[in-house]
This record gives sequence, structure tokens and C-alpha cells, in this order.
Amino acid sequence: MKRIILASNSPRRQELLKLLGINFEIQVSSWKEMALSNLSPRELCCHNAREKAKAILLSPEEDCIVIGCDTIVVLRNHILEKPETEEDARKMLSLLSGKAHIVYSGLSVRDNKIQKEITEYVKTTVKFRELSSMEIDSYISTGEPFDKAGAYGIQGKGALFVEYINGCYYNVVGLPLVTLYKILLKTGINIWG
Repeated sequence: MKRIILASNSPRRQELLKLLGINFEIQVSSWKEMALSNLSPRELCCHNAREKAKAILLSPEEDCIVIGCDTIVVLRNHILEKPETEEDARKMLSLLSGKAHIVYSGLSVRDNKIQKEITEYVKTTVKFRELSSMEIDSYISTGEPFDKAGAYGIQGKGALFVEYINGCYYNVVGLPLVTLYKILLKTGINIWG
């Protein structure tokens, strides 16, 4: 099997790849995610995923696959990024309270040797129940919101806020596994052996 490089330092993405039994290495991409106002959320997450994968510097003869991924949370066409302060997290969680929002992940898989890439996106709807101020403050005190788009992690205590989801759960965690599997098959990688 070709070498597989995950262009991310996200512990959640690493855990998900390990679930599949894929041997991979981590190289943190130098690409800085950016919100470009001329792109739709779907286009933006695909753009960032593609650029993350491209930013991994490899010699042209290296036979490997690079995986780039970008996940964003969107509420009424407004992107909720990772909160920088407790106040940011409080505002985001208050906005999400009682509402449905969309989680998009752009996923880009690049075959370094033949310079071919496949980029797709996944969309999941997440509905929060009504949250009390006490719940929001208690959640913020766990520290969980601070490295996550939309200020919550569905795989942690943030799960207590989620009334339902429509779509891929793993997309909300940060790496849509079924889509990754299908793209890897297109590049000739079968994780079954």
C-alpha cells in the first residue's frame, strides 16, 4: 500500500483514521485556513482541504497519498469558526441553542506521484436542543469548545446538546469516513487489504 500522509494535527482525525486500521503518518500542513467571502461554505471547505493537501512539500517521485480536510459549521449562511475566547464560545453556543445548523467537510485526497487529486464535500445537519446559560458556562469550563469549529465537539460532552443529526456523524467529528473510503478506492487503495 502507498504511504498515506494526513495533513492535519487534529487528534480527532487521527483517531478516526486509526479506527479504519490505516497506517499513516502525520505532516502538519502549513496552509492557514481562511474565510473567503466570495466562496460558498461548500466551496470554502473544499478550497481549504485542497490547499492543506497541496502544502505538504514532497519530492515529485514520492509515491504517496496526502489527505487534507477542513470542517466548518454554518448557521444561516454565517460561518462559526473556532472560538478564541470564552465570550466567543458563549456567543456561538447561544446562537446554536434550539436551532439546526450545517456542518460541511471538504475532503481532498492527492496522489503525489501522478499529481492527481479528488476533492469532495459532505454536508450534515445538526439540531441543538435549547441550552441553559448554566449548561453553556459549564461546557465552556471543560475547555472542550476551544479547538472546534462552532465551539462544540459531538464526540465529547457536546453530544449532550445534540437533539438529532441528519447525515454522516463522522463528518461532524471532522473526517467523513465513508467519503474518504470511496475516494481512496478511486485512487487504488483498498483498506481491506
